[in-house]
Amino acid sequence: MEATDIKYIVKEKYGEAAVRVQSGRTSCCGSASALNACCDPITSSLYSEEESGSVPQQAIRASLGCGNPTALAELNPGETVLDLGSGGGIDVLLSARRVGPAGKAYGLDMTDEMLALARENQKKAGVENVEFLKGEIEAIPLPDNSVDVIISNCVINLSADKDRVLREAFRVLKPGGRFAVSDVVVRGEVPAEIRKSVELWIGCVAGALRDTEYIDRLTAAGFRDIEIEPTRVYNAEDARQFLGGQGIDVDSIAPHVDGKFMSAFVRAAKPTACCGPTCCSGTN
Repeated sequence: MEATDIKYIVKEKYGEAAVRVQSGRTSCCGSASALNACCDPITSSLYSEEESGSVPQQAIRASLGCGNPTALAELNPGETVLDLGSGGGIDVLLSARRVGPAGKAYGLDMTDEMLALARENQKKAGVENVEFLKGEIEAIPLPDNSVDVIISNCVINLSADKDRVLREAFRVLKPGGRFAVSDVVVRGEVPAEIRKSVELWIGCVAGALRDTEYIDRLTAAGFRDIEIEPTRVYNAEDARQFLGGQGIDVDSIAPHVDGKFMSAFVRAAKPTACCGPTCCSGTN
């Protein structure tokens, strides 16, 4: 499948999810959609009661991630944070509170519907040090060396050009800046039936990188101090839930994916001695 086709499908499905949240149609259990955050073992129960209570409920209902990068990333007052694929804005709003009035939190999303929802949530939350940008994570609309921390929540897997995403992340980070994202990561081989399923691109599964490949690609982009910390390893029963309704023989596939998919926190850093966005990596 062409990258443009994947991008179109992702954009369409996430736009539909935003409209569903805004319309109040949040009961998704029993549907075959890969966007079922209330039933999906990957996207459910990610935020604490305190975090959920500090943002509008629509931001929670629009969350389709696989982790909670704001809980694991080191965010300091006065820093500038960028969330790649910010969706309904939950991670941006939580980050903005942590960096404080002297800091700034950007959210980047390519979907008009999600951007509208995120800006509505920002108004409801009364958070001012936030800016939502329209754009693609393969071409970040920010200057070189302008961001202290990049976060993301199960979005990089949705890109068909992950190398470009990582090079762009490296470019906009300041020297010494941190890459701190939640993503689904694979350990070992994955059955071809899963890779071929378009719907599972939307659910962060089919586009998942192997842990070793993730490290190699981050290294090629120029990053150092790379770590992958599992936050949840999915078993065969979890696989049945997120493979169900995808036209896949779940009974035959589930045992082969048992323990191979995990939500993970991926950390990396841009070298402090880097003199510019390209001199360290040699990849651009």
